Amino acid sequence: MEKNKKLVEAITSMDVDFAQWYTDIVKKAELIEYSLVKGAVILRPYGYAIWENIQGYLDRKFKETGHENVYMPMLIPESLLQKEKDHVVGFAPEVAWVTHGGEEKLQERLCIRPTSETLFCEHFSNIIQSYNDLPKKYNQWCSVIRWEKTTRPFLRTSEFLWQEGHTIHETAEEAQEETIRMLNVYADTLRDLLAIPVVKGRKTDKEKFAGAEATYTIEALMHDGKALQSGTSHNFGQGFAEAFGIRFTGRDGKLQHVHQTSWGLSTRVIGAIIMVHGDDSGLILPPRVAPTQLVIIPVAHHKEGVLEKAEELRQKISAYARVKVDATDKKPGWKFSEYEMKGVPLRLEVGPKDIENNQVVLVRRDTREKMFVNMDDLETVIPRLLDEIHDALLAKATERMHTMTSVATTPEEMREAADHKPGFIKAMWCGELKCEEEIKEVYGLSSRCMPFEQEKVADHCICCGKETDTLVYWGKAY
Repeated sequence: MEKNKKLVEAITSMDVDFAQWYTDIVKKAELIEYSLVKGAVILRPYGYAIWENIQGYLDRKFKETGHENVYMPMLIPESLLQKEKDHVVGFAPEVAWVTHGGEEKLQERLCIRPTSETLFCEHFSNIIQSYNDLPKKYNQWCSVIRWEKTTRPFLRTSEFLWQEGHTIHETAEEAQEETIRMLNVYADTLRDLLAIPVVKGRKTDKEKFAGAEATYTIEALMHDGKALQSGTSHNFGQGFAEAFGIRFTGRDGKLQHVHQTSWGLSTRVIGAIIMVHGDDSGLILPPRVAPTQLVIIPVAHHKEGVLEKAEELRQKISAYARVKVDATDKKPGWKFSEYEMKGVPLRLEVGPKDIENNQVVLVRRDTREKMFVNMDDLETVIPRLLDEIHDALLAKATERMHTMTSVATTPEEMREAADHKPGFIKAMWCGELKCEEEIKEVYGLSSRCMPFEQEKVADHCICCGKETDTLVYWGKAY
């Protein structure tokens, strides 16, 4: 079989229509089904299993860094939401309201949480008394509602699953350390679990979270050259604490406000997995997040001993990989295409001749490389191949990100890059909102972040020509 031969004709080619290619995959790989409510999707078992693996991995990381899980109500009184003016203005267009309980109109509208800052702030103000109560490092796994006008599965839906961390600290230094620590947890998770490289940096004031002092982001680059904000971490300073009266008695005996952080990552990273690694045959799942890491396909399974051998192999392999046997009556070719569509990292084929020779056929999803492996060697070969697939996917995505990152030092170069070079564009910026808005209007580019790893590609702002030391990654984004 040719290495690049398209096996699943039902998928639109990504080069023909990337948006349709994406929609085809989320449906045909059985990740989601559309619901009766616009913008709300049903996460099918396979899609939810991917989220469970991300959730399990992150939850361990959070607990290793001293965080505890809590759960807040999903309904927020309007008066509570109004306490932080910048915050409520930022979320107002997306808020869904509950106005009735049964047949009775409520005396006060209730907001279905778009995020839970106000609830956590109210709670913190009631339980904190002295510096001995600090820090409080909480995390919540939940869904949120944001009434989106334009929706796309995983990337932007009216309801989505996420985690939101909320912490309060005694000092500004501790809060800043926490903000960056959790951003790094996100970046490491995308690299080590999802095989996705990211750019880490700070958002401009225009793009920061409503009510935050500073917002930090990890930005990933999709196959079509668009950026995807894949996780954010916010330093709130003392703004929310002052609005909600979160005060404690300090070591000097004086009352002072806490320093606060918030950080979140959602199911939109499943969209990133699809758009960074997928191909025209469907998903390509990084092994560490794949619900099934290896599928066993019995060949000529009606013949004596084949199904029994497949089940024996499943039991042995289950000690070191997530494995399943497909013993249905579908033809092997159909099964091959189906599991390619679902992005299962490894396929194991076993038939009468293989059993006779004490071997199996292993096929990699990412490269379609086929190899014959002695059954006695599977315990060492399979884990090694799973690691190799992860490393290969990460290397490929990293190389693509580097290749699709341009530098612009003049308006002409910015225009050329914006129109003809999909991807990140590195260009200098003076820090003025006027220039940022002009770049958006003229070139259709938004600021993605001011990267931690700063370079000086020019000595002047790409827009106004003013002298500057600030490099920004610009791009078109989801």
